[in-house]
Amino acid sequence: MSATTSPHGRSSGRASVPSPGANRREDWSPPQGPGKPYRSKPRPRWGRIALLAGLAVLIIAVIAGISLYGYASNLDDDLKRTNAFAGLTGDRPVKPVEGAMNILLVGSDSRDPDAKADEAGAWRADTLILMHVPADHKSAQLISIPRDLWVVVPKSNSAACSDGSRAKINASFAFGGLPRAVHTVECLTDVKVDHVMAIDFGGFKEVTDALGGVDLKVDQSITSIHKPYRKFTKGMMHMNGEQALDWVRQRYQFPRGDFARMQHQQEFLKALMDKAASSGTIGNPGKLNDFLKAVTAAVTVDETFSLTDMAVEFRNVRGENLTFITSPNKGSQTISGQSVVVSDREKALGLYQAVAQDKMTEWMSANPKK
Repeated sequence: MSATTSPHGRSSGRASVPSPGANRREDWSPPQGPGKPYRSKPRPRWGRIALLAGLAVLIIAVIAGISLYGYASNLDDDLKRTNAFAGLTGDRPVKPVEGAMNILLVGSDSRDPDAKADEAGAWRADTLILMHVPADHKSAQLISIPRDLWVVVPKSNSAACSDGSRAKINASFAFGGLPRAVHTVECLTDVKVDHVMAIDFGGFKEVTDALGGVDLKVDQSITSIHKPYRKFTKGMMHMNGEQALDWVRQRYQFPRGDFARMQHQQEFLKALMDKAASSGTIGNPGKLNDFLKAVTAAVTVDETFSLTDMAVEFRNVRGENLTFITSPNKGSQTISGQSVVVSDREKALGLYQAVAQDKMTEWMSANPKK
């Protein structure tokens, strides 16, 4: 992708991103085919991370903001932390709107059942979500960035955005760990990342079980490609942690491949948040404690993240206040012998300018579902 004009009117060397499809209000996911997964180097020392990171902590914050602010302080001490911004200097976006917040949610599957036998211990990033929280802290927009998006990855954590090589965005982890991924996303979007949250996919089994499972819509009857080859029947299904983990891993059976998987992950996040914020969880001290402990045991956050601050800022956010968007793209193409996802530069620029300027309400009004 070529350099773009930033939301601040300057040429940034930053690449643009992918395009809204349109199936329902919460998910603008385009009907495109899958790309080949990127196999990364062994996972970095800061830990195994995955999709539910941010939303899991957001759920804690919501619950703490309702009735357990003091308890949140103790939970803060239990969170694993990493220097997610190590070496990031100079070429970072400015933050034009105070009060708004942008959180990078990172997903990895350290126990990926699709990995080859000799790669079973390899670390890889499967999911990137940029969560924008407006200055009024009453809602959140979660933008899924396809892992195969073709971008410029800066050559170092301190390099200029234009000084790098083209690759799939999840390759940034292999090139420089979590800080390089943050740098790549900032170069891609020209949006300042304030916090990073991460968790291992395997960790959400315990989180889901602590809530007594969740109800998820199965849009197509399939048989899992992973042992024990579970059958998922079209319609609403109540799933425990193992089942939900298996369901959101599936992609090969769907014509839309990874785009279908992103949609299922988004639906799971919303269901998990709704269940966690329900009276059945908040009103049951034992279940609530099990859930909160399961989340904090799985989550890794940046060094300045404060759960007690989040408890205050997100106390009014609920599942119905979340909007899921797929970063604008033109679907899969073959470039340099690789199946990659190509950004829709014009639409991506408009979306990320709206994020940077905290004008997502206006952007969503101008880009309704089709």
